[in-house]
Amino acid sequence: MNNKTLSNRHILIAGIIVVVTLVYVAQLFNLQLLNEDFSGYADRNAQLRRTIFPARGVIYDRNNRLLVFNQPTFDVMVITREKREWTLTDSLEFCRVLNISLERYRELDAIMRNRGRNPGFSSVTPQLFMSRLGVEEYIALQENLHRFPGVFTHTRTERQYNYPNLGLVLGYVAEVDRGRIAADPWFARGDFGGIAGVERYYERVLRGEKGVEIMLRDHRGRIQGRFRDGEYDIMPTPGKDLQLSIDIDLQAYGELLMSNMVGSIVMIEPSTGEVLALISSPGYDPGLLTGRDFSRNFALLDNNPFEVLNNRAIAGQYPPASTFKLPLGLIFLHHGVIRPQTRLACHGGFAPMGFRPRCHCFTTTDYRLSIALSCNTFYAIGLADMLGNRSRFPSQIAAYDAMRNYLLEMGFGRRLGIDLPRELRGFIPTSGFYSDMHGPRWHPHNIISIALGQGEILATPLQIANFAAMVANRGYFYTPRVVRKIIGKEGAELTQGIRNTSSIDREYWELTARGMGDAVTDGTAWRASLAPNIAVAGKTGTAENSRGDSHALFMGFAPLENPQVAFAVILEHGRFGGPNAAPIAQLMLQKFFYGEIREQDKWIEEQIINRVLLPPVYLRNVPLEYRDVNLWIEEPRR
Repeated sequence: MNNKTLSNRHILIAGIIVVVTLVYVAQLFNLQLLNEDFSGYADRNAQLRRTIFPARGVIYDRNNRLLVFNQPTFDVMVITREKREWTLTDSLEFCRVLNISLERYRELDAIMRNRGRNPGFSSVTPQLFMSRLGVEEYIALQENLHRFPGVFTHTRTERQYNYPNLGLVLGYVAEVDRGRIAADPWFARGDFGGIAGVERYYERVLRGEKGVEIMLRDHRGRIQGRFRDGEYDIMPTPGKDLQLSIDIDLQAYGELLMSNMVGSIVMIEPSTGEVLALISSPGYDPGLLTGRDFSRNFALLDNNPFEVLNNRAIAGQYPPASTFKLPLGLIFLHHGVIRPQTRLACHGGFAPMGFRPRCHCFTTTDYRLSIALSCNTFYAIGLADMLGNRSRFPSQIAAYDAMRNYLLEMGFGRRLGIDLPRELRGFIPTSGFYSDMHGPRWHPHNIISIALGQGEILATPLQIANFAAMVANRGYFYTPRVVRKIIGKEGAELTQGIRNTSSIDREYWELTARGMGDAVTDGTAWRASLAPNIAVAGKTGTAENSRGDSHALFMGFAPLENPQVAFAVILEHGRFGGPNAAPIAQLMLQKFFYGEIREQDKWIEEQIINRVLLPPVYLRNVPLEYRDVNLWIEEPRR
């Protein structure tokens, strides 16, 4: 080998060494100065990031009485890699401190490690082991934390309630499921959020923003204190507080009146759409769905045969019965089917169909008097003429579609948009629905029952009360709301402007209101009278029910001039609206206007409170412990 070849090899080897060295230097430069990934890995090994949960917004009633507030509760968090050195003795002592069995400890540990139920599991990050720790267990654990490597506690807040009322409106807070976590990145496993009611609808307003606390760990993972004295900590932002439009005294009184009945009461302020009371009976004490007994209590409520978790006020769907005559009458007036002075004779029923549907009037009535006496024949004749007279519409399909559009305009057959989840729309059939049912050439007589609010027509108590508010306003309504204000937020007043204005002439609405006034002074709704002080306007209804006694309905507003409140009362299997639903409305109106019940009406109050009206359809196979419908209603806590 000559010297030249040897020299070339030395140059090649030196070149390779230089290139490799440069590559290493460049990579080290990239890793240490440019690439933040490995720096991040190192930081994460040295740091423990703890989520700081914000305080959830509290809730007040319309008179600023505190309804819902927070109190601290504690979660047990575990970093599994740091507890590898635990012995069986350590585990048993841990169980003793937490007051749980070894079997329960193993069950919770398995759930925590199960990636199917806990997709975010990692052995090096904090995992929820146990939530809602009691105060005694929390104190005991804090005193012994040094004995359990990898364990620490998280403090958050839990809902508490000043009143055992309004459960279905307020809703409840519970651990969110995987679906909510996937849909909303704010949530992580073990987080809590609103599940129903106001808590669910206003979740993003109430919950606030999470904070982060960064703790420094040594090479063995032990906490050494706050990283850089908390310089990089992020403080949580508390949730906003809410003021409801609900008057808790009025709400509690309505729940008391309905305590042994099944049904609903809705009261609305017509000038704003604010809901003053939203009673669904039976109800439940919201305090049951907090704490470590949540699961047991929820199962009891969910399995209750009286459907305690169903908010009948917004999701109960009933035939509106004779209350439905009023929107139909307004449509008949608008299209010239009847005139204000039109008088129709009633001979005990609708003659073209063999005096069916029957009627109790046996007299001649005009529109205003037909409301006061609740004449069935008047509206059956009107419906037959509306759909069958070709001088107004080219076909009965066109006539029915026009009628249906006006009903939708009045708030029937669609969701009103109240700020609560799970509102149902009721049911106003389409013409196609009847064509499928009766054939394309169906006759008005096929659907004559809808003239009385029967047949396929369904409405919610909220829709019926909302229509009463529309009459009170003489032709328009505001979208109903249960939250009045978001406290601490600009533009927090949530009352909407006029959302729905009818194209029907105001004079017809005024005539309808006068007829409702006559119904209370001289007609079927006389039991709702507050004479001589306040003029009440109302309309009774008795809805036939294939599953038992008829439902009793009553809707109205007061005073007749410058109305302050509109309402609807529905009693399932209550039989008759006049004698059974109207007195409840009268007592609610007394509570609203006077704050108390007149001495001469105390006997009515006592009779209603002590009355047991349990629908037989619910009592079938009902265990004895559920026979008291309002199992969860107690005296208000102060």
